[in-house]
Order: sequence, then C-alpha cells, then structure tokens
Amino acid sequence: MTVIAIDGPAGAGKSTIARALAHRLGFEFLDTGAMYRAIALAALERGIDVEDDAALTELVDDVEIDLQGDVVTLNGRDVSKVIRGPHVTAAVSKVAAVKGVRRAMAAIQRARADAGNVVIEGRDIGSAVVPAADIKIFLTASKGERARRRARQLGLATDESSLGEVARTIEDRDRADAEREASPFVMANDAVEVDSTGKDIDTIVDEIARAARRVIDER
Repeated sequence: MTVIAIDGPAGAGKSTIARALAHRLGFEFLDTGAMYRAIALAALERGIDVEDDAALTELVDDVEIDLQGDVVTLNGRDVSKVIRGPHVTAAVSKVAAVKGVRRAMAAIQRARADAGNVVIEGRDIGSAVVPAADIKIFLTASKGERARRRARQLGLATDESSLGEVARTIEDRDRADAEREASPFVMANDAVEVDSTGKDIDTIVDEIARAARRVIDER
C-alpha cells in the first residue's frame, strides 16, 4: 500500500496535481487543506472568534467533516465551493495554527493514510502528518505563477495590480503557516522538490507518477 505526500506553498498547484495523480494511479485523493477550511467555515458560521483556541478545539469535536474526492461535507452539507471563498481563506491560517485543531485533523489524515494507496495534499503531510510516506513531493512555482493560478481559481482579475494583491495574500498565508508553533510549514528533508512553473499538468503528473510506479513495482 502506497502513500504519496504532496506539500508546497499556496498556489503551487497541489490540489490540481494531487487530484490528477490520484486519478492516474487509481488512488484515493485527500485534500487536507479542505478539512481546515471546513473548520474555519464552521467557526465563522457559529460566530466563533478565530483567535479563541479553546473554542476552536471544542468546535472540532462538535462537527463532522467528510471528504470524498472533490466533495467536502460539513455535518452532511456540501460545502465544497463555499470553503474556497475569501472569508474562509482569510481565516483558515489562524484556525489551522491551533494545536487542538491540528491534532484532531492529523488523526483523521493518518487514518486515511493507513488505508494506503492515497495521494495526500497539504502543507505538513511529509514533514509531520505522514513522515513515513513512500513518496514525498514538495511542489513549488514562481510567485507570479502562483498569484495567477490563485486569481484564476477565485475568479479574480489578472491585471498587474490585482495580481500584486493576490501575491501579498499568498505570502502572508505562507508566512503565517511557516511561523505557527504546531506543525509549521516546511519542506521535509527527504522530499523531492518539483517546480511546476511553466509546466502543464500532464508533464508534472508524468514525472511524479513514474517515481510512484517505481516504488510500487519494487514491492
């Protein structure tokens, strides 16, 4: 049973690549960032202060999150689209920094990893959640490329001024995640760095899939 961890900064294309790779290999796909976004959405809807660690930790025990491919449900409600909104994006780093939240989410993520044959995408998978993953990929891209991808994902304008604002938002998110005390965002020592700048999806997936098949074939 094989576990592939794909980490990287915001806008590097992790979800797109991980989803396509899972499809190529016939593996399960798990977007861990969506889990934290779902918790952030629940907090916002209940009026919980995202600075209140205790309340957020209690909240985790009071909600049910399920991910099946691209479909994310919160207490049985499909929130796949709403969790990508700007209000959730602005709150998710603070929510994800809470130790109690990360501990609960990591337990779910490890259980999914234990089932094997899964591509797990996130920001601390190879370094903290599943450090024994069979393959660890750290997916990167230039700042400009990441800003353009995120703007297109959110349906925002792609003029120079708008992209500059998106780039600043991405940098703030990466800095917050790197500086958090619980499972900070870092590249695992044994991860393979893949720069996706200027590459199409198939090229990147081919590169990772070849490495994955070598691991699978050796077993």
